[in-house]
Formats: sequence, C-alpha cells, structure tokens
Amino acid sequence: MAKRSKKSSDAQAELRGYVVVAFADDIDQAKNYESLLRASDIPVEVAEQADQMGNSEIAVMVPDEFLDEAHVIIESQDAYDDFYDLALDDEDEDDFDSDIFDDDF
Repeated sequence: MAKRSKKSSDAQAELRGYVVVAFADDIDQAKNYESLLRASDIPVEVAEQADQMGNSEIAVMVPDEFLDEAHVIIESQDAYDDFYDLALDDEDEDDFDSDIFDDDF
C-alpha cells in the first residue's frame, strides 16, 4: 500500500469546501483575482493543478458559500478591464476616418 504524503493530504483538507471560481491565464491574473477577492473579504486560495491532458492550470478557489459573490466581483472586474482596453484601443487607432468631420464647403 502506497503511503500518502502528509503535506498533500493537509493541503487537500485545507481546501475542502472550496470551489473553483475562475481559471487564470497566468499567475499575475490569479494574484489580481486573489487580491480583488481578499479586498472584498472573501477567503480565496490559488492553486496550480494539472488538467486531464497533463497541462497545468491555475485555479482561483473560494468557499462554496462565497461563489456567487466572487463570480460577480470577477466578472465586474473583467468587464471593467475590457471597457478600458477597448477605449485605449480606440484612442490608439489613427486610421479613424477623420475626413468626415472636415468642412469642405
């Protein structure tokens, strides 16, 4: 019989009751989600785990009872980021047809 490591069983016990609220693209995004949730007084853990294909994923996890609130916070932040990314992209475009506003009369 294979002996399990005490460290891995302690980590699993610590995360019991936690569910994945989001998978982060990278560790920076995971830390951003973590600080955002902690600022809202939501317990959060970030864990790297292997998926079924053997690829590594970064899971942001919260206790089950905080799942809905955490979803709202993360989705709001993502929408906020998308809005400003779009606004900055529009600012950077110099190809806007500014001739429309020129008076040729």
